[in-house]
Amino acid sequence: MNVLLKTIAIFTLCLTSSLVMAQKVSFNKDWLFTLNDSVEYTLSTYSTEHWRKVNLPHDFSIEQDFEKDNEGCTAFSSGGIGWYSKRFKSPALKNQKCFIVFDGVYNNAEFWLNGIKLGSHPYGYAPIYFDLSNYLNRDDSENILMVKVDHSRYADSRWYTGGGIYRNVDIVVTENVYIPVWGTFVTTPNIKNTTAEVAIQIDLRNDSGLSQSRKIHVDILDANNKVVGNSVQEVLFQNSKKKVINTKIVMDKPHFWDLNDPYLYSAKITLIENGKKVQENVTRFGVRDIHFDKDKGFFLNGRNVKIKGVCLHHDAGAVGAAVPKDVWRRRLTLLKEAGCNAIRSAHNPASDEFLDLCDELGFLVQNEFYDEWDLPKDKRYNMHDKEVDFITRGHAEHFQNWAEKDLKNTMLSSRNHPSIFQWSIGNEIEWTYPGNRGATGIFKETNKDDKMDWTLWRTEVPPHTPEEVREFWKNYPEQTFNIGATAKKLAEWTKEMDSTRYITANCILPTSSFETGYTDVLDVVGFSYKPHKYDYFKETYPNQIMMGTENVPRWYEWKAALERNFIAGVFLWTGIDYLGERRAKEWPLKATPHGLLDTAGFPRGSFYMFKSLWRDDIPVMSIYTQSAKHSIYKEGSNGKVVEKKKGYWELAPREWQDVNPYWNYKNGEETIVEVYSNCEEVELFQNGKSLGKQYLKDQEDYTYKWAVTYKKGKLEAGGTKNGVPSKVSLETTGEVTAIRISKDRSTMVANNADVSHFIAQLVDKKGRAVKNSEEEITFEIQGDHAFLGTDGGDTRKITNYKKHTATTVNGQCLMMVQSTDKPTKLIVTAYVNGKKLESNEVIVDINKKGTITQ
Repeated sequence: MNVLLKTIAIFTLCLTSSLVMAQKVSFNKDWLFTLNDSVEYTLSTYSTEHWRKVNLPHDFSIEQDFEKDNEGCTAFSSGGIGWYSKRFKSPALKNQKCFIVFDGVYNNAEFWLNGIKLGSHPYGYAPIYFDLSNYLNRDDSENILMVKVDHSRYADSRWYTGGGIYRNVDIVVTENVYIPVWGTFVTTPNIKNTTAEVAIQIDLRNDSGLSQSRKIHVDILDANNKVVGNSVQEVLFQNSKKKVINTKIVMDKPHFWDLNDPYLYSAKITLIENGKKVQENVTRFGVRDIHFDKDKGFFLNGRNVKIKGVCLHHDAGAVGAAVPKDVWRRRLTLLKEAGCNAIRSAHNPASDEFLDLCDELGFLVQNEFYDEWDLPKDKRYNMHDKEVDFITRGHAEHFQNWAEKDLKNTMLSSRNHPSIFQWSIGNEIEWTYPGNRGATGIFKETNKDDKMDWTLWRTEVPPHTPEEVREFWKNYPEQTFNIGATAKKLAEWTKEMDSTRYITANCILPTSSFETGYTDVLDVVGFSYKPHKYDYFKETYPNQIMMGTENVPRWYEWKAALERNFIAGVFLWTGIDYLGERRAKEWPLKATPHGLLDTAGFPRGSFYMFKSLWRDDIPVMSIYTQSAKHSIYKEGSNGKVVEKKKGYWELAPREWQDVNPYWNYKNGEETIVEVYSNCEEVELFQNGKSLGKQYLKDQEDYTYKWAVTYKKGKLEAGGTKNGVPSKVSLETTGEVTAIRISKDRSTMVANNADVSHFIAQLVDKKGRAVKNSEEEITFEIQGDHAFLGTDGGDTRKITNYKKHTATTVNGQCLMMVQSTDKPTKLIVTAYVNGKKLESNEVIVDINKKGTITQ
């Protein structure tokens, strides 16, 4: 109890010292949690001292073991009902306002303060806030906040969701004349080469019950906090509680936000009462111009840019859905290295922290609202609903009552992020509305039958003409819900909140959607796996802006976009492997291995393929190998390497072929060597002997490949890109003799937030990375820390992520730790179970600098 009281005192001091400026304060630290349920928990007299202490964000599902009897759609994870409790002294003085903001709670959450129910929120991906002002104990007595999270319907999604308060929580304290939560909106409506007009919309509230006046100072600050523009105006409240203030400031010589130069300004808005500052809000923004053209694609700041995007789910392997900012930073930085310039938040809104990173790193973001609308998808098999049972009921049952509020809250909280360039109102929604499958001509139209003619799916011209589709719908029975009407409603809400960005959706059955009114409300029609029909859709609907919004991570998908100016770009499925979207019979396959990176954030072959496709500024080259009997290639009669199945490259699946980043085989074994490179020509050497030079223009599948008889030694590949030479090699390695640990940083701040990544790599006696060995590695950590988990990246391993042990993939595995609020020295070592292997010692200093998260 003494520790708790000390924490409350520190928290209160932190807030009261900044009350005048009314800044928001993190509320993540020192919660109590139990994975149980009782009606007594809502009582203010109930003692929670025996509950477990946790800091937020927190995912209680990832802490539990994977279970074979659970559902594969959510990664064989478990759900349950969890309760969170936090005791605190009132941060607000008399007549002050106090709000609590939850960025994401999954899901079906209910909230109580001092035994009084504040409200509920079913959707786990939208933010929500509550006004605590009328329920706070403002004397020295404690306040008790309780949050119930009901994820007993643990298979309510087609992918892993996590469970709990898995995103950040903040407290906001203001005076009773104030700017409310999410009450500012900054846009740049008129941009020229030498000037930019910044428009600032400010919501104001007067809860004092009296006539009031305030001065509003708006300062535009550059990245060095220098004022580059300002305005001042007086606001008078007379018999009014709400006002919307609009002001415009013209900046000279603006520094544009761009992909490789993501420059950020800040709008500092200060409320002044009788010469005294009473509230200060700081909103980051970027000066950038976005534009789509139906014939030429996408333009950023007047420059034609091809969108090189990836889709990302919200989990991050070992940490589940509670992803620290530094974990996303590492992953996004790797994707940036591959040339990726855009992220699609599949299939739900991204966290505010994730969007902050995209602002800072220079990514465009398509922020997606929903995977279901009026009707549910089947969680076990995808597409339309087949099996109806308790655990799989998802958000569709709440959509009618909550869609507008959740959509608008999402937009209010995130619309100042310059990274967001599109709002997606839905993903493959057509599956759920009766009639869409039949309208296409490639399905048997019954609610129990998904038989599809894959030949018709891949044809360049759909089996049904637009006239036939319209005739189909003319004769189709009227349904309770209409996809076009719902799309129109969502689009209207979106435009009401923000008219500066483009509305899109990921359309899986566009031949139907073009005739149902669905695409009529979209600024940009997004296609899901339709590269073969791009020309047909352009010819049939010439005035429509188009792009790929879900694409196979293969050369043929990028090639189709690259060759067509009217296709603005692609979003590969996926950038990173994600948990879930498996079937029960696939146990122990718990994750979907379609990413350029695996669940641990390690690159695979497809990463280097797309790096070679997307990076024109540098030479790219990487070598992978495979036994000839397991390769998708073979040596042809003319000595050239050809596909075992002719034309495979145009039909290849999302999962990359099984290839190895090592050169260790049986002596004399026939192998295929693949080189992914953007060099105009590549020559391969084996033990110094040339195996021939090849040219990129001759590689139909954009892959250099040789048939090589294995012999111990070294493979070397060399080539040039725009006259710049590049070389890579693979060398036969020996037996594992040691573990080499590397780190991504040498210092951290004791702020309960910073994360350090440690990679353990098996090495031989010469210090070379041994990538053909699978071993179980255990990490040992000295020093105060929060252990986040281990991961080797294997989608079939079902070891609990929260153990200190992981099995290597390609000889390596990952371990993550987070700082606490205590300065310390972390010392990390590792060992292989049952073997005497040396490990280096890695040290990270955690210092008492920066902001301490309360």
